[in-house]
Parts: sequence; C-alpha cells; structure tokens
Amino acid sequence: MKRVVLGSLLMVLIASTAQADQVSVAVAANFTKVAEELAPIFKAETGHDVVYSFGATGQLYTQITQGAPFEVLLAADDERPSKAVADGLGVEGSVFTYAIGALALYSTSLDLADGKAALEGGGFDKLAIADPETAPYGRAAVETLTALGLVDAVTPKLVTGENISQTLQFVESGNAELGFVAASQVVGKSGVWIVPAELFEPIRQDAVLLKTGEANPAAQAYVDFLRSDKAVAVIEAAGYVVE
Repeated sequence: MKRVVLGSLLMVLIASTAQADQVSVAVAANFTKVAEELAPIFKAETGHDVVYSFGATGQLYTQITQGAPFEVLLAADDERPSKAVADGLGVEGSVFTYAIGALALYSTSLDLADGKAALEGGGFDKLAIADPETAPYGRAAVETLTALGLVDAVTPKLVTGENISQTLQFVESGNAELGFVAASQVVGKSGVWIVPAELFEPIRQDAVLLKTGEANPAAQAYVDFLRSDKAVAVIEAAGYVVE
C-alpha cells in the first residue's frame, strides 16, 4: 500500500515538474524594480520561472534582431514592439501597453521644488540623461529640454547614461548633480520634480510576445500575467499608469 501511495506521489511530482517552464524576458531598464517584484508573484501564480535581461530598449531590440533568445519584450516605448511584429519577430496581435511612464528630474543635493527654475538657473555642472537614441526616457528628457528652450544652455553639461539605470547611478553617486530619470525609480525619495506631461510625448510602454516564445506556455503565461489584477496593482504602486 505504501509503495502505491509513494508511486502516486512521485508521478504527481514528475507531472508538476514537467508543467513548470521558464521564460526569458527582455525588460527596459526603467522597469527593473517592478519586474523583480513581479517575478515571485508570477512564480506563485503559475509555477513558471522568469529570467530577466535589463537594458535600454534600443539595445535590447538590436539584440533580438541578432538572434538573442528572448521570448517576451517589455519595451519603454510603443515603437519597438510594433516593429518586432512588422519585422516578423513578434507574434501578431500580442502587442499591448503594460504601463505609461512618467519622467522625473532628480537630485540628491539640489532643491527641485521648482524643477523648471532649477534647470533655467543653471546652478549645476552636470545634468544626466539616458541615451536618447536608445532609451525612450532619454528621448523624453531631450523633448523636455527642447520645450523649455534649454537645449543649447545645458548641452555642454550633459552626461549620458547607456540606459536609465546608469543615469540614476550618475545622480546617486554624485557624478551629476541632477538628472532626468523614470519617476518609478524615485518613488518615495526627496529631491524629485515630476516633469509636466505636456513637455514630452507620452511614454507608452508596450509588451510583445516574440516568435521565439510563441510555443512556450510560460511566455504566454507571463504576457497574460502582466494584465492580471495582481500585476497591475504592483505596476501602479510603482508610479505608472495602466489603462
């Protein structure tokens, strides 16, 4: 009798193991903290594991075009996911907006109660932004500076991070007195000015299921999970808007 019970338990364990899969997700750097918070919830909800690769959206997309084995892309814009589908790399009909981001000016040493005045005053040596060619938040920073008429004045002071995570590091390490970062990165911190939304194009962050993950149940499960109530609650608590 004991052998029968043990045998049955073993079969259940084997079946459970066989159903547990892993998904590889390329994630825009601004979403790092949220993605890491979502991972254990996803595991608890589905039994699947997720492996993340973080970076600037443009860099991640280049890696995808070069054959990187990512199965889902969480971009910081709404261009690359649609481009992935157009280029035959993404699954038709799988693109959706998982978050709408906000831009923030951040400093550990300057008074940013009026961020516009701080920028116009020029009382700083270095202003950090993410690379506008590859990072949508960097592009939004340039759009903001353009709208404020400050591009010429601050260009000599700019230091450029490869992605928004490195940009935040520049500010927190003191290598730049202030910098444009994702609002989600500085939730709960002081020295933050939320940039008015009318100064830059909306940062719609889209996701896409890549063709490499089309046959992987864990990849589809992750895409579905992002739209679940539990995931949305975490995303919104981090300072994003979810439509």
